[in-house]
Amino acid sequence: MKVEVRRSARRRKTVSWRVSGNTVVIAIPARLSAKEEKTWVARICQKVAARRMAVDQRDDEDLWVAAKRLMKKYFEHPLPLVDIRWSTRQQQLYGSCTSGEGTVRVAERLRRVPAWVLDYVVVHELAHLVHADHSPAFWELVNRYPLSERARGFLLAMDLGFAANGDEEI
Repeated sequence: MKVEVRRSARRRKTVSWRVSGNTVVIAIPARLSAKEEKTWVARICQKVAARRMAVDQRDDEDLWVAAKRLMKKYFEHPLPLVDIRWSTRQQQLYGSCTSGEGTVRVAERLRRVPAWVLDYVVVHELAHLVHADHSPAFWELVNRYPLSERARGFLLAMDLGFAANGDEEI
C-alpha cells in the first residue's frame, strides 16, 4: 500500500485520510513537523491495515451470523435457510439463492465492501427464499432494509469502477 501525504496551508488542526485505490491519502496541516507527520502516517497506516485485515478475514461463519441477525430484524417468519457461504464462482452476480434448497452464495469479491452493503446483498438473497422472482412483493421485503437504495448505488458505482478505483474507505 502506498502513502501520499498532502500538506495544506488552509488546514489548521485536523488530519484526515482516505483510501484511493491502493493508496492512503493523508491530508495534514502544513505547519506539522516531520516527526509529527511520521507519527500520524504510522497511526493511520495501522488503522487501515487493521480494517483491511478484519474485512479480509470475513468467513462463512460471519455470513451465518449476519443472515441470522438480518432474518430476525427484517423478516416476520423464520426462513428456510440451510446454507450460506462465500463463492469464488460468482463473477457477474453479487449473490445467488437456490430457494428450493435453501442455499445462498455471496460473491467472494464482496468480502471487501462495507458491512452495510454486504448486509443489503444478504437481505436481497434471503428475500428470494420467500419470493423467487423480483416481484413487487420481493422488493417490498428487500426495501425493509433501510440502506437498500444506498447499497444499490454503491454496487452500481463499484461495477462502473468508481468504488474499486476511486475514493472509498473500506
